[in-house]
Formats: sequence, C-alpha cells, structure tokens
Amino acid sequence: MTVYLHDSQGVWIAFRSDERNRFLFNPDGDWIGWFPWDDAVAVTPGGAYLGTVHGDRLFSDVHYRYRGDRGYPGAPGYPGAAPYPGAGAYVGLPSGCEDVPGALLWPRLAS
Repeated sequence: MTVYLHDSQGVWIAFRSDERNRFLFNPDGDWIGWFPWDDAVAVTPGGAYLGTVHGDRLFSDVHYRYRGDRGYPGAPGYPGAAPYPGAGAYVGLPSGCEDVPGALLWPRLAS
C-alpha cells in the first residue's frame, strides 16, 4: 500500500510504494531519497540529510546529527505514477523541525 507524505500545510510532497520500501519519490516519480537505517530518517541519493518522517509528514529536523555516509544504494526502478491522495490537514511543526526545502523535493526544477 502506497505511503504518502505531506508537509505541514498538508501538501503531498513524497511517497514510498509501501512501508518497507527504502526508496522515496516526489509526486512526479523522481527519486529524491532513501532510508538507509531502516528508521524514519531519509537521505538524498547523494547521502545528504533529507528529512525525518513524523507520522504521515516529512519534516527537516533542525538539530539532525550526521550519522555517517551509507554509500550509494543503486538507483531504484521507476515507481510508476502514484494516484493523488488528496490534501492532508494542516499540522503545526514539531519543535525543532521545519518543512523540507523544495529544492530537495524537486531537484530537476532546482538545477
């Protein structure tokens, strides 16, 4: 079952094909990150911190501590188009968190 992640405003920003899948994609199907430690922390394909999953939200933890380089996992296959899940409700940001910068979520547009 597809896992949809939203920002604090309820905007759909990322998805995984299921809870166990290590790869994270933006709504356009672009690979934007992965979960190297089998927990809630996602890093970019290049290994930089991307964000931390809080329920159905993806936030950037301001006080994230570098955990080392897990290497490059190899690119995943194209996930296919995920259907629009609808908007989520607004939630306040957890203490010490902010929304993930758009340049990390849509790298093709930022370059």
